[in-house]
Amino acid sequence: MARDERSRRNISDDIPLARRSIPIRRPSQRELKLIALFSVLLIFSAIVISLNLFSRFKKSSLFELDTQSALSKDGRLLGHFPYPEALKEDLVEAYPGLQLHRDAYKALMRMASAASAQGINLILLSGYRSIDLQREIFYGLKSARNQIAIERAKVSAPPGYSEHSTGYAVDLGDAARRDTDFEVEFEQTRAFLWLRENAAKYHFVLSFPKGNLQKVSYEPWHWRFEGTVDALRQFDASNENRRRALEPSY
Repeated sequence: MARDERSRRNISDDIPLARRSIPIRRPSQRELKLIALFSVLLIFSAIVISLNLFSRFKKSSLFELDTQSALSKDGRLLGHFPYPEALKEDLVEAYPGLQLHRDAYKALMRMASAASAQGINLILLSGYRSIDLQREIFYGLKSARNQIAIERAKVSAPPGYSEHSTGYAVDLGDAARRDTDFEVEFEQTRAFLWLRENAAKYHFVLSFPKGNLQKVSYEPWHWRFEGTVDALRQFDASNENRRRALEPSY
């Protein structure tokens, strides 16, 4: 009995403790660094994605809250009428990176040619803008100027409410006075004086003259083409607004 007990004890003592259990390997320093780096990258990616989603949500939410109360009965938002986006097949490239509705482009070329014959060199500064691009411009102004929507809308239409989205609106400048590009001082140039006298012959109208009822800032450089049925239809609401303003009140 005692002999058997000693035998079992001797057999057990012959097997070291380390060999009687599954060995546990500690990760190396290199592996620990890789795990830490991977964890940091995961956390950073999660933060970036969260901030991006929050920014989009906040932007769209603030736009709705900031502008919904300013929607007029006639459909205007902060003074601007809604406009559809031009069809891609109706657009032509005036020069690389700038497009116009084909009808507006043809009329603009005729007008620019007539102006050139009189020593006036018109410059096309801006034409068609997609609604997405207008959104970037509108919110870009917000971050740059720290303005509420009603203030930004005086100088830039909210997305979906810009005449430029139709492809019929143009911003023009004077080649001899590039310092007046997108400035009220453009009204002092020979180009503007010529446009004021001749643009209507080519079916271009100043969109936002001084004291306009839409209460949009005066933009002597911003003109729109109204020479076709479709173009007139696009700006019918704006023109009706002007007609009502000219009607005598009794």
